[in-house]
Amino acid sequence: MIGTRLSVLDRSLVRQGHDPGQALRDTVAFAREAEALGYHRFWVSEHHAVPGVAGSAPTVLAAAVAAATSRIRVGTGGVMLPNHRPLVVAEQFGVLESLYPGRIDMGLGRSVGFTGGIRRALGQDRSAADGFGEQLEELLGFFSGQRRYPGVHAMPAEGLRVPVFVLAMGAGADIAAEHGLPLVIGGKAEAAGRYRERFRPSEWAAEPYVIVAATVAVGEDARELLLPEAWATAYSRTHGVFPPLRPPREIAGAAMSDRERGYLEEALRGQIHGTEDEVAAELGALVKRTGAQEVLVTMNTYDLERRLDSYKKLISLR
Repeated sequence: MIGTRLSVLDRSLVRQGHDPGQALRDTVAFAREAEALGYHRFWVSEHHAVPGVAGSAPTVLAAAVAAATSRIRVGTGGVMLPNHRPLVVAEQFGVLESLYPGRIDMGLGRSVGFTGGIRRALGQDRSAADGFGEQLEELLGFFSGQRRYPGVHAMPAEGLRVPVFVLAMGAGADIAAEHGLPLVIGGKAEAAGRYRERFRPSEWAAEPYVIVAATVAVGEDARELLLPEAWATAYSRTHGVFPPLRPPREIAGAAMSDRERGYLEEALRGQIHGTEDEVAAELGALVKRTGAQEVLVTMNTYDLERRLDSYKKLISLR
């Protein structure tokens, strides 16, 4: 047994033969399934101008997920704060929390658009991430009433307590510790250790809280389940476009250059897959190494039924 909470992050990836609208509807349906299985949270993500990824407006999609479920916590993994004004983010989460009280999580990241064109369309540049700490303070102030702008009230956010999580490594982890906020990281134990050492208790969290994110597939054919997204990632590295997910058998039989195959293997590296016993051992080691109180799992594949089967097997290991 893993002995920790398990949660889900879904990025609303488009599948070959389907349109982005179907990907979004699949996300909402998957949230209902995750709730029925007993997962703790269901988070959605923010990506802009990526043809193979439909998840571009996380607070809008989170509202649809919350409306379709009744118990599971719903949130963002995450809203990229440098892309938005803190007042608008506070208002959006204030609306979500008011409509679905006690179920909303506010996961925040510090990334900006990954191409110059996207950054220009968002009205930002690379340096926007450097102001994440100040943006975070401004956002938190709208909830606590410690407003930077006199007379400006973020309605209906002011006075509400929406749990805040920082998705970060390096400097972002230090910002989470300084502000006394829970942290979502990859599997690097040193980042978790530094975060705990520097953590300052706050009105948002009295103690450090670490969620470790991992790509996990469970089953005899688990590695095959990971091929569609890994191949899309490799394809994006060689063609500049993240394509819709293809069936794994098409990928396995496709001709690849050495460069493409290298990127494919790189995309698969570090992902956890195997039988129930193998995954339990690897996840247990990851939790022990990072001291995480929770695991945020993501896994996208072409076949939705096979994906659901993997999540069923995973939750049985909890």
